[in-house]
Amino acid sequence: MSTVKRLGPATLADLPPGVQRPGYDRSEVAAGIVHVGVGSFHRAHQALAIDRLLQAGQGRDWGIRGVALLPGDEPLVRRMQQQDGLYTLVEKYPDGTWDLRVIGSILDVLFGPDDMTAVLEAMADPRVRIVSLTITEGGYNVDRRSGEFIADEPSIRAELQPGAAPATVFGVVCSALRMRRDRGVEPFTVLSCDNIQGNGDVARRMFCAFADLWDPQFGEWMRGSVSFPNTMVDRITPVTTPADVETVSELLGLRDECPVVCEPFFQWVIEDAFPTGRPAWQEAGAHLTEDVAPYEKMKLRLLNASHQGLCYFGHLAGFDLVHEAMQWEALRIFLRRYMDEEATSTLDPVAGVDLDAYKAQLIDRFSNPEVRDTIARLCAESSDRIPKWLLPVVHDRLAQGASVDLSAAIVASWARYAEGVDEHGGEITVVDPLRDSLIPLARRQREDPAAFIGNRALFGDLSDDPRFREPYLSALAGLHARGSRAMLEELT
Repeated sequence: MSTVKRLGPATLADLPPGVQRPGYDRSEVAAGIVHVGVGSFHRAHQALAIDRLLQAGQGRDWGIRGVALLPGDEPLVRRMQQQDGLYTLVEKYPDGTWDLRVIGSILDVLFGPDDMTAVLEAMADPRVRIVSLTITEGGYNVDRRSGEFIADEPSIRAELQPGAAPATVFGVVCSALRMRRDRGVEPFTVLSCDNIQGNGDVARRMFCAFADLWDPQFGEWMRGSVSFPNTMVDRITPVTTPADVETVSELLGLRDECPVVCEPFFQWVIEDAFPTGRPAWQEAGAHLTEDVAPYEKMKLRLLNASHQGLCYFGHLAGFDLVHEAMQWEALRIFLRRYMDEEATSTLDPVAGVDLDAYKAQLIDRFSNPEVRDTIARLCAESSDRIPKWLLPVVHDRLAQGASVDLSAAIVASWARYAEGVDEHGGEITVVDPLRDSLIPLARRQREDPAAFIGNRALFGDLSDDPRFREPYLSALAGLHARGSRAMLEELT
């Protein structure tokens, strides 16, 4: 595009009339939140909630200071720093309507490798009462088999050496909390916003486990003094593409190097446990509750597990985009049957939610052609996702004495995908932390069909349970013999 003007405080007045922009003076907003991980999801979700409050004349002491700690985050950090934290959020409706809104709630972004002291002082600031996190499901350093903190992970081992400077999120958060304690400042609340069941409980266990290794007395203080509320977050937020950057910049008439695109749906359920206060998130579309568990179980087992049911079959069948795969009637039927016949029976009562309407809405959300979510995004990090989202459904169904044919078929589709070769002989790029062990197992399964589920770190006793093993082997045999399309047509 021809324009060289860039989105920033000096160019907000140049935005077209239809684009919402901060209607508040950002210089009058104080930071009450430090957020670690300013990727797309945080900027489509929690940062939007604070922006909504600021637009309504509330929350002037709840602005956000972003923090990035990983070297790979640097390109995004630099782009956001050049725009003074401003970016465009684009909500894409199924009818083709795009709602553009420039978000101003992120006041600045700090990069740990630049100046870790500045990061620690930001968290130690008495005005900051919440440190929130989107560090991904894999960022909590949990051993898959034991559920314990991985103390011998190299970066953790290095950080635990006497005199070592903080570098990981564990060392940074614990160092900032100790600074506050030593200065007589109340501890901040640690708020996980990652897609993990019991995310606050997981965060508490992992951060306190690190603290025990780092300074046992501090670990004891931390357990008794720091709150870790649970949350459930939901908004489909695909990776921003270069085409998104170009299109958004054209619509703005300004260059925005870090826009975020998402669906219109927004859900945030938060355990109301903030000893030093919180924003009025209930005024910004969030639901505050004493118990998040029923909501998160509903979301993880219906939405997230259905994404797994969609992505491997969809990839094997030759689809690249989620909404295109959802035009395949057999897949739509399969997903709704999984939700109705297997997942729903494992859920707890969810106050205020019509489950039939929720499930129908999920099918509609997956089918939104404007979001252009990719199958590849859903296929990534499978070994983190399947054990947390789908296998709990299998275990609960077996405990009920009920069938798991559809869930077993989803696992089989993952195993077939993990072979790394599609049905036409093309290479599949498997993005998974365990790819080096999973791909060889998957490639053995034509001679040894149970090889993949023989990985007990992932599947435990399911490997030997005929109630799971038999439908799994049947589905895998169908995928090998007839391919994903014919197999799924037969299954539905």
